[in-house]
Order: sequence, then C-alpha cells, then structure tokens
Amino acid sequence: MASPTLITPSTSTQKPLTPIRSKLSSTTTAANAATVSASVSSTRRREFLSLAAGILAPALLLPATSAFAASDEEYVREASEVIKKVRSTLSMEKSDPNLADSVTELREASNYWVAKYRREKALLGRASFRDIYSALNAVSGHYVSFGPTTPIPAKRKQRILEEMDTAEKALQKGR
Repeated sequence: MASPTLITPSTSTQKPLTPIRSKLSSTTTAANAATVSASVSSTRRREFLSLAAGILAPALLLPATSAFAASDEEYVREASEVIKKVRSTLSMEKSDPNLADSVTELREASNYWVAKYRREKALLGRASFRDIYSALNAVSGHYVSFGPTTPIPAKRKQRILEEMDTAEKALQKGR
C-alpha cells in the first residue's frame, strides 16, 4: 500500500508557471539611474588613476637607490675592518680568555656588514663582496654550530684566510 505522503503522478493537468519579471526591467528610471551612476563612478575612477599615475610615474622611472646606500670609500673601509676582525679572531688561541668576546664582536660586525651591503645591487657582483660574504658565512656557521670557543678546523681556517686574502686584493683593485 502506498504512503499518503508520497507524490504520485496524477491525471490532472498542471498549471503553467508564470514568468518572473525583473524589477529593473519594469521601471526604466531605475535602470537609467544605475547607468548614470556607473558611468560617473567609472569616470571618477579613471580620473583618479590617471592622477595617481602622473604622480607616481617619475618615482618609478628614476633608478631606485637604497636608503642605506654607501659610498665606495665607506664600503672599502668597512670591508677592511671586517677582514681584520676575522683575521684577529681566527688567530686567537683556544685558551685565550677574550676569545668568546671576540667571536661575539665578530658576529655582530659581520651581521651588520651583511645586512647593510646585501641589499646593494651594485656590490653583489663584486669579487670582494662574494669572498667576504662566503668567509663570513663559514665563520658564523662554525661558531653557531660548535660554540664560540671551539677552534675552526685547519682546512676551513685555511680556506677562510685565502678568501680574505683574495677579497683584500680585490678591494685594492676596486673590485
């Protein structure tokens, strides 16, 4: 027996659905108001964008310079100071009581130097920058991993000192 809640087809004909009319199509004034409002807002938007482009275009066309842009003399001076600190720290004996302080100073100086000059696009291609950056990375990585009192292995130390020599020669040649 069929449940009374089930819908079963019947022989009666169904009424056709009436079409739904849009409110905007029924009133022409509302459509006109919307069109006028859209054209005014697009005109204002266009005016604003052209004004903004006119103001910003000169700033975009000028070469971008870093806020911390340094002169060549300053770069050479600071790079030489970092090289001296690396050499003096690597030459210290393990038993030296000032070794930990020297390593801390070297890490602060190297972090400052890298943070300042890493953003300089003109310096990234220089041989001196590349060699100093590589050596500082090796020194910092060693002291972070093994502590400030652990001596750097002889092979690594030799490579770091060679990179410092190469960087110093490149600095003297202006590279």
